[in-house]
Amino acid sequence: MNQKLQNSLLLGLAAATVMLATPPAQASEAIVKKARCVACHATDQKRVGPSYKEVAAKYKGDAKAPAMLFDKVRHGGAGNWGQVPMIPHPADKIGDDDLKAAIAWILALE
Repeated sequence: MNQKLQNSLLLGLAAATVMLATPPAQASEAIVKKARCVACHATDQKRVGPSYKEVAAKYKGDAKAPAMLFDKVRHGGAGNWGQVPMIPHPADKIGDDDLKAAIAWILALE
């Protein structure tokens, strides 16, 4: 295989990998709306809970954040952002895949 063809294939594979690993912004925003997360959170302003951008800034670069936030959303809790508790959000309200996509979208915000 010539070098030009090999480079083209590798570039295409890399682009496809990035596209598959990055959740679509509209789909993830739709997920948080459908799950009614927007009752307490907004993208860029504090409501009952922190804005999504505040969450992204707080956990930027933290490799443990996705799993920690998954557990926090799933089981609820208080204390990270004040004393107002976040209620649990069980799998019948937001499925595991949707929750993971929503968290990835939130953490990617700037």
